[in-house]
Amino acid sequence: MSGTSGTYLGMPAFPAAAREAVGNETLRRNLRHATHTIRDKRARAVAELDDWEQLRAAGKDVKDRTLRHLDHYLVQLEESVTAAGGTVHWAADAEEANRIVTGLVKAAVGDDTQEHEVVKVKSMATQEIGLNEALEAEGIRAYETDLAELIVQLGDDRPSHILVPAIHRNRGEIRDIFAREMGSWGRAAPEGLTDTPAELAEAARLHLREKFLRAKVGISGANFMVAETGTLVVVESEGNGRMCLTLPETLISVVGIEKTVPTWRDLEVYLQLLPRSSTAERMNPYTTMWTGTTDGDGPRDFHLVLLDNGRTDTLADEVGRQALRCIRCSACLNVCPVYERAGGHAYGSVYPGPIGAILSPQLRGTGSEVDASLPYASSLCGACYEVCPVAIDIPEVLVHLRERVVEGGTVTRNGARVTIRPAKGHTAERAAMRAARWALDHPGALRAGQRLASRTRRIHPKRLPGPGRAWSDTRALPELPAEPFRDWWQRTRGGAK
Repeated sequence: MSGTSGTYLGMPAFPAAAREAVGNETLRRNLRHATHTIRDKRARAVAELDDWEQLRAAGKDVKDRTLRHLDHYLVQLEESVTAAGGTVHWAADAEEANRIVTGLVKAAVGDDTQEHEVVKVKSMATQEIGLNEALEAEGIRAYETDLAELIVQLGDDRPSHILVPAIHRNRGEIRDIFAREMGSWGRAAPEGLTDTPAELAEAARLHLREKFLRAKVGISGANFMVAETGTLVVVESEGNGRMCLTLPETLISVVGIEKTVPTWRDLEVYLQLLPRSSTAERMNPYTTMWTGTTDGDGPRDFHLVLLDNGRTDTLADEVGRQALRCIRCSACLNVCPVYERAGGHAYGSVYPGPIGAILSPQLRGTGSEVDASLPYASSLCGACYEVCPVAIDIPEVLVHLRERVVEGGTVTRNGARVTIRPAKGHTAERAAMRAARWALDHPGALRAGQRLASRTRRIHPKRLPGPGRAWSDTRALPELPAEPFRDWWQRTRGGAK
């Protein structure tokens, strides 16, 4: 992975990666079973609340209000965290964030090479910036403690889902990974390990327990940050996160600036929306909140690294900024027909699925082949919008980004206005759209073209030539009428030409 962009090195564009993925029957079977199970459970959990749509609207409104005044709330957050005994660091990009965290870890563990290790809570932000790789380059080993992230790490794999990173693995594959790899990372898996969930969970528990008790530094993200008190919130289902957040002497949290909410009252809305949309639970089994440091309780040092990494630029886009409302529930992935068949790896980002298709190209730009292809990784069916707990209109943003890819234009990047060149491969599309715009602006030419098309309809091909051939291979081209609508209207109704 590239440490600055978050793009997986050597990653092909989405169509090529998806074409390979859909040929993997095991992957498709694993994804189909998992996504259908999760979304069915979610639907039942959401149906229990009569005011779900009102909660959804409230979640959208709070996020929109916060984003409009984000500068104010971030300053308030910094003041609150500092007053509570924490230290706030600002990171403009991935490189700066990695440098800050690496320096903090080295300062915390000193010169003892035996202590150059950290335990981590599941965190999308640290994956986004490539923190594990940056730490490893400095001789620091990071241990993932979330069960699914542990599976991914031991298997030298990549996450494929926001909520369930190892969703592409079945139980047999997980057992084989544990038996083969656990010993090289710490405590080995028990002899005769089977693929029953209880045995797999126990093997992970025994493997991780020694790391929790030994590590001096814990690294986390956060689901929310409350500006009025400086409180950070992590929600999870296993309890491993709480071990990381409470046992180490030093806690470092890397959090995107958009995770800010103004007040505790606002937090209440999301603690109802998130668990039902993500794990189909009425509330999360473990909701850990901490405010700075407290003598004799929890870490002695707390550092908050506020991460921009393209978020301010995204905020400048009036259409695209709604992606920053995302609370990482992953509901959109579980209903997406494209994700279900292609899987998460095809997106070339730690943010897969529909939300990744609009978030990654904004955080990273559309300059790479991967990012230029992501806005097209959708059928625009709208299922993602229907389930989003904060009402992100993902299809609207996808179309908006497609326009940017095809036409290019000017956007804000790192605080400056830059020109984006149109992506390669869209020359014919741009020419067709420009021709259509010219024709629609010239009624006489449009009328003449319609008449010519109708009069020559008998010699029209049944399939499109060139780039359009793939489209017409599976679709019948509509037959043109014998006369244009305008001529018919003039002849039968006496309407204006």
